[in-house]
This record gives sequence, structure tokens and C-alpha cells, in this order.
Amino acid sequence: MTKAIGYVRVSTQEQADHGYSIEAQVSKIKAYADLYDIELVDVVIDAGVSAKSLKREGLQRVLTTLDNGGADAVLIFKLDRLTRDVSDWNTLIKDYFTDKALLSVSDQIDTRTAAGRLCLNVLMSVAQWEREAIGERTSTALRQKQSQGEHVGSPAYGYEMVNKKLVKVATELEVIALVKQMSDDGFTLSAIATELNAQGIKTKRGGKWQAVQVSRVINREVA
Repeated sequence: MTKAIGYVRVSTQEQADHGYSIEAQVSKIKAYADLYDIELVDVVIDAGVSAKSLKREGLQRVLTTLDNGGADAVLIFKLDRLTRDVSDWNTLIKDYFTDKALLSVSDQIDTRTAAGRLCLNVLMSVAQWEREAIGERTSTALRQKQSQGEHVGSPAYGYEMVNKKLVKVATELEVIALVKQMSDDGFTLSAIATELNAQGIKTKRGGKWQAVQVSRVINREVA
């Protein structure tokens, strides 16, 4: 009999929008285990946690259980409960799911079978293709905008966007001149930031100045 450890993850927004509640996932996992005669050794929950990183407390417990031989498989409700990142999937497949099984209720994947392993690899290949295709389309669109003289990205300090064109902001250019003069006079980055904040001068986003922002202003060329 296969011994599986269940894994459940929800973020607050997903739980509200898509119904991937903890209770619903646990119920589906337990029903799947009963149906296919799988021994469910535990169900680990990551509540209110995003899939941006594999370094989640619950997921690390699951992977440790696999490493220690406490389970032969991971049972999840849906593939994206583990991760949405292709590189993270490659890591999981390479480090864990070559000799351990992955069982996904919603995606109907069971890597104990050749068909299940093929299905997982196909899904990962498609995900990689989608990621690269989006990157290519984005790059093409940016190059097109640049070729038409449009500015790409947020305007730097000293500029603003007017009709898709960069226009100089006189008051900000005065601040840039002040910053560079203070730098030439020997003021440190932190000292300059402190002075700007003391004068009530805001950053581009309306916040307080930090040394790193002062450095960017000093090193940026103003046309």
C-alpha cells in the first residue's frame, strides 16, 4: 500500500475567489486516498501562504517526510498548490519525484504510472513554453514601443510622461542639481537623504529619501 502525505495550501484571496478552502482540499484528498486504497499518514497545511517560494513551513515538513522515508508519495488537490513556478517544479521533480510519487486529485495525475509521469512532463513543458512565449511577446512589444520613440517603464526622477513622451520636470531637476552639488561638496549619501527629508522634498513616489535613491540620482545622466 502506498503511504502518502497530503499537502494543502491556500492564500486568503484564492480561498475567497476560487473556493480552494482548506476544508475542501482536505476533504478531496481524504476521499481520493480512500478510493485508491492509499494510506494517508498526515495532511500538512500552509494557510495564507503564496506559492512564490518552496521555503514554506508546511511544504518543508512534507519534503522532510519524504526524505526520511515517512511517505512514498505526496497527495495534493491541484498542482498549483505546490508551486506555479516552472523552475521550482523542475527542482521538485529532480530532487523528489523521480523516486517518490506525486498524486494530484484535480489534475488526475499519478506518477506511479508511466502515463502519469508523461502527463506531468507534458504539463511542465507546456508551462515552460507559455512562460517563454509571454517573455517573447513582452520583449517584442517593448522593442516596438522603443522604435516609435515611446518611453518604456516608469519615468525616472526629473521626468514625467506626457502623451507617451518623457518631459522634464523643472522642480525635480532643481533637486537633482542640489543633490549633485552636495555630493561634490563631500556629503555622504545618507547625509544628502537626511537633508532632502528635512526640507520636505519627496521622492518620485512621494516617500522619504534613502541613500540608495540618492545614489541613483547622482549616477543618472539627465539629457
